[in-house]
Formats: sequence, structure tokens, C-alpha cells
Amino acid sequence: MIPLALGLLACLAWAYLLLGRGGFWRSAERDGDGRFEIRGGWPRVAAIIPARDESAFIGSTVSSLLGQDYPGELRIFVVDDHSADGTAAAARDAAAAAGASGRVTVLAAPPLAAGWTGKLWALREGVRHAAASPRPPDYLLLTDADIVYAPDTVQSLVARAAGGRLVLASLMAKLRCVSLAERAFIPSFVFFFEMLYPFRWVNDPASGTAAAAGGCMLVQRVALEAAGGIEAVRGALIDDCALARVLKRRGPVWLGLTQRVRSARAYDTLGEIRRMVARCAYAELRYSPSLLALTVLAMGVVYVAPALLVLFGTGTARWLGALATGLMALAVQPTLRFYGLGSWWGLALPIIAGLYALFTLDSAWQHWRGRGGLWKGRVYRDNSAHEIADN
Repeated sequence: MIPLALGLLACLAWAYLLLGRGGFWRSAERDGDGRFEIRGGWPRVAAIIPARDESAFIGSTVSSLLGQDYPGELRIFVVDDHSADGTAAAARDAAAAAGASGRVTVLAAPPLAAGWTGKLWALREGVRHAAASPRPPDYLLLTDADIVYAPDTVQSLVARAAGGRLVLASLMAKLRCVSLAERAFIPSFVFFFEMLYPFRWVNDPASGTAAAAGGCMLVQRVALEAAGGIEAVRGALIDDCALARVLKRRGPVWLGLTQRVRSARAYDTLGEIRRMVARCAYAELRYSPSLLALTVLAMGVVYVAPALLVLFGTGTARWLGALATGLMALAVQPTLRFYGLGSWWGLALPIIAGLYALFTLDSAWQHWRGRGGLWKGRVYRDNSAHEIADN
């Protein structure tokens, strides 16, 4: 009876995921074909780049922003968050090489204040300087330091935001997918994110679902100020989705996939993928042991059990497991195509999902032993990330 019940539950779960969760699996919310129109003058934009030990990437990010085909004013503020690797110098060198030092301001973040994550503290400093300039920006492009932009990206984003009167327009950067670890885990990471936050629901003003991708977020400055500024999410580890929730109360938001924005950061090994997931997975579950147990159980039933029933089940239970496995493989196909991978990777999803469940357990374990949210020498020690210590 238990195998039969598991097979039935898995099939029902996949029927809901395919038919009742905003069509997330289709990966249909994307950033358009490159034709941009806007009435009146183009708004002023300030790109804010918080950077901690990012000398390997910051030059490419700055160069790609300086190379934008944007008809309006675009200035760049790099906030060096106490780097030890020459990040600030790399940013200045990129600006000088482009002959655009006057458009790039490199700031040093003040000592980290209690109750803040390092990234958000640096973002606050950049936003404060941009807003205090003689010509304050209309939009703030909040971007990570490992992101590379196609030349028409800012123009596309601003046209979408202004045309749709959006308070937030965000593009999910296409993550690097070269190594075996990346090919196995990056598409499924995107698939799971879309499942948690169906983009169609995010983009529906009537829906309570809000999310953003922190690598590339174009924010209306006055809306951010009205929402309380970066201070409103100062302790959030998953700061992009927290900011989206705050801003969606002020107006419509939009989130989509893109080929224009790419992350240069590599995850070459399973250990690097594990650390990336474990850094924030337990925070996503609001540090709740009950939600942790429920999530691991659900992943086991929905992803792992069908494959086990195919291998070891009999009769109807095996057929139900095969049906659920087929639906699972079907659901992930659009994401695999987006990353240029073969359809057979869908058959590996049960194993990949099982490992993601283990990474989530590891995230909780790291939190319980006082090392939750570890990132570049900082540990977020309590549930709200108010106390931060350097390693």
C-alpha cells in the first residue's frame, strides 16, 4: 500500500505543478526581442555595484556597463566592501581603459553596521551617494559584481520599466553552465527557483507572489525611498526577494529570464554548488525545523520516490512511478533547452533533487553550528542576521 500511495501522491503533485502553478516550467517569461520605445527623454540611471573581493570580475562588469547603448545618462557607483584583493583598483582600471573615469565613482563602504548584511550595507552607501548627486537618478540598477551585460540591456530594462510603470524590473542572469557540476545543478537551480516563485504570478499585480533576481534589478528610486530604502530589508540574506516583496506593495514588478545578462562566476565542483545552496536554503525556510522537515519530505515524495518505484516497485506502483518520472522529465525540458543541454538530463533530476535536499539539510546544520550564511569571511549568526562576525 505504501508504494502505491507514494506513486499516486507523486503523480498528483506533478499534475498540480504542470497545470496549476502558473506554468512556471515553461520558462516563458523572457525579456523580449530587442525593439525598444519610450516617450519623452530617457530617464537617468545609476548602476550600484557592491563588491567584496571581486577583482576577478569587477572589471568586466564595469566595462559592460560603460559599453551600454543607452541614450540617456548612465553613471556607475562601485562600493568596495572592505576587499583585500584590489577590487577598487580593478574597477578604476576598467573605467580608465574605457576612457570613462568620469562616469565611474568608486566608494569605500563604511565599517559594517550591526543588523545589516554586507551586501546591503554597501548597496545603501551607493544608493545614498547616487541620490545625493546634483542630478539624482530616476532608476537604480542594483547589480552584482560578476555580471556581464549585453550592450542593449539597460535600454531594454528601462523601456520595460517606464512603459509598464514598474517599480522593479529584474532579469535573472544566465548562470555559467560549463563544468559537469554546473551542467547538472544550474538548470535545476533555475527550475526550482521558478517553481518557488512562478514568474507569471510575480508579474501579475493582483498576485501576492513577489520575487527578483539580485544580479540585475532596475528599481524606481522614488518607489524605493517610499518603501523605506534599502534599510527596509537590511538583515535579509535572500535580499532580492525581500526587496521585491517590499516594492510590490508600491506598484507592479516584473521578473524574467534573459540571454542578455550573464554571470561569470564559476561553480566547477560539487562542493562549490553545495556551498552556494547551503548559504541561503535554510533562510528561505525561515529557519523553521518544521518547514525543513516538510520540504525534505516533499522533495523525497515528488522527485526521488518516482525513480525508486521504477527501479524497485511492482505492478501499478511501478507504472505510477514511471508516469511521475516522465512528467518530471517533461517539466524540466524548457529549462534544459534554455541552457543548451540535452533532454536526457531530465532523467537525472531525481538524483539532482535528492542532492539538493541534502544541501538544504546542510544549510540548516551550518546555521545550527553558528556558521549559517557564510560568505566571504562573514558569518550570519542568528535568524535575522543581525550579528555578523569576520572569520
